[in-house]
Amino acid sequence: MEVGLMRAGKLDREIVIQVLSTSVNPSGTPVQTWTMLATMRAQLVQQSTEEFIRGGAVAETAIIFRCRFIAGITTSHRVAYAGQAFNIKEVKEIGRREGLELRTVSVGEAAS
Repeated sequence: MEVGLMRAGKLDREIVIQVLSTSVNPSGTPVQTWTMLATMRAQLVQQSTEEFIRGGAVAETAIIFRCRFIAGITTSHRVAYAGQAFNIKEVKEIGRREGLELRTVSVGEAAS
C-alpha cells in the first residue's frame, strides 16, 4: 500500500487490541485475563474460513485487518472483533509508520 492510501472512509470496522495480563483474584490466586490495550478503526481486507481435520472438522476463520499505525503491536496481542477473539499471526508495517496489516486467526472463544 502506497503512502496516502490509508483512507479514513475505508476504516469502517471497530476492533479492540487486547493484551494478556495477570491479576490476583480475591482468594490470592494469579489469574490471566485479556485486557484492552487500544480501540481503533480498521478495514477488513480479507476473510476466509478453512476446515482442518484434527480428529474431526474444525473451522478456522482467518481475517486480515488494516489499521492506523500503533507502536508495539506484536503477535503476543490479540484482536477482538464482532464478539470473537482472533490471535495475531503476523504484523506488517504499511509505509513508514502509516498503518499496520494484522493477519489473524480465530481463537474459538468469545472476546471479553
